[in-house]
Amino acid sequence: MTSLWLDHAHQARERQADDTEIPNAEVVVVGAGITGLVTAVLLARAGKRVVVIEARTPGAATTGNTTAKVSLLQGSRLSTISRRHSADLVGQYVEGNREGQAWLTQYCIERDVDLQYEDAYSYAQTDGGLPTARAEFEAASAAGLAVQWVDRLDVPFPFRGGVRLAGQVQFDPMPFLDALVAELRDRGGRLVTGHRVHAATTAGGRVRLKVRSADDAEQVAEADHCVLATGTPILDRGGFFARLHPSRSYCVAFDLPGAAPRPMMLSVDQPTRSVRYAPSVDGERLIVGGGGHTVGRKDSARTSYDELIGWTKRHFPGAQPTHYWSAQDYVAVDELPYVGPLLPGSDHFFVATGFAKWGMTNGVAAAVLLAKHLLGGRQARWASAFASWSPHELTGLTTALKINLEVGWQLASGWMTPVVRRDGRLRDGAGTVSGPPWHMVARSVVDGVERCVSPVCSHLGGVLAWNDAEQSWDCPLHGSRFGPDGTVLEGPATSDLSRQGG
Repeated sequence: MTSLWLDHAHQARERQADDTEIPNAEVVVVGAGITGLVTAVLLARAGKRVVVIEARTPGAATTGNTTAKVSLLQGSRLSTISRRHSADLVGQYVEGNREGQAWLTQYCIERDVDLQYEDAYSYAQTDGGLPTARAEFEAASAAGLAVQWVDRLDVPFPFRGGVRLAGQVQFDPMPFLDALVAELRDRGGRLVTGHRVHAATTAGGRVRLKVRSADDAEQVAEADHCVLATGTPILDRGGFFARLHPSRSYCVAFDLPGAAPRPMMLSVDQPTRSVRYAPSVDGERLIVGGGGHTVGRKDSARTSYDELIGWTKRHFPGAQPTHYWSAQDYVAVDELPYVGPLLPGSDHFFVATGFAKWGMTNGVAAAVLLAKHLLGGRQARWASAFASWSPHELTGLTTALKINLEVGWQLASGWMTPVVRRDGRLRDGAGTVSGPPWHMVARSVVDGVERCVSPVCSHLGGVLAWNDAEQSWDCPLHGSRFGPDGTVLEGPATSDLSRQGG
């Protein structure tokens, strides 16, 4: 399954000549999504020798699978944050997102990357959702956003009332990444794709990264500093895997017989419905998103697509799906992003995570902060809301306890669930875990090829679940994902699953 953005970007990706040898650098950035590439460009502009290492291709993970809304109105995010934090911190969060939005918008204007300016709505689908929408209106107003309350809107789906913020932005993120890659190279930076960082140490004041290519060739990269822009940090130092909640959500693009609504819409009640239009090389599309769930904890992820398609066809008769995709995002236990040192007081490793599905603005804001850290500049006045280590995280202790109790339950139940019997012949696209705890096997059949791998996550030993929508093995503990052949796709895991006999 390929997103609308990655499908259109295919030829551009092929035209990019990727480096394979990794030079020593002042800064190594791991991950070529929006955060990693903006950080690298800002550092390269300042004259730093920068290398970006990407396991797949630029934008292959979250950035290329987003809805790509660049909005300061973010569903019920502000009211959620305000329930835990002071008005000052909520204001700082908005200010950081405003700076991220402004930087991205200006960059796109200067490089002729197409943007669409539309109103954003956080709305209630039902009367039961109105209190949440009202709370978002109050929180957004208190944070200084010029929001309006709207009782009615001419859209073909349920709208009971909501918050409007005019003049927000949406786009296709891949031309933006193309422009960043081009500038990085023009300024002497390097991009290395198809290489995964799987271990890191420090020695003599330098960072040493062990890097493995797709053909298992090993290299060592050295730098003064390392930025982990990988969704969730791939190093367990700092325990960020236990401070984040991994969520997977789904999108479908549709051909419509008529015009799609112009506003960017996001419901505040369940089931979540995200709606936007998208200009396309072969006609305008409607993008509908939702169906979010904790990674690895849904019996059939494919039903998320089914629900989105059913909803869209009810409200947009004649709609025909053209693209299906999903993305993984991480929510911090205290609802605010983590940007800064991996460990308190250390300047070797830096992280950026916890964007809670709003990486287009948060990711750029994080890059601005990381560049200031590494260049010794004065920190932004809104930096406290993005701190990787801060007393305000104490507000998330109850959530952290709940999340980690659930992780413990998933760990135990995963080892107890498999059965001794061997399942019969699997249909194409299916996967199953079977066998006793001392000899479990994960079997899958994709495109007629049966594969058997270890069902035990290489991160912290969770028993994997088959994702029938993405045809992957997903870990219900901390969100690591693997291909049918055991190859790491994303998450905190850095090692592939071992292959097993059938």
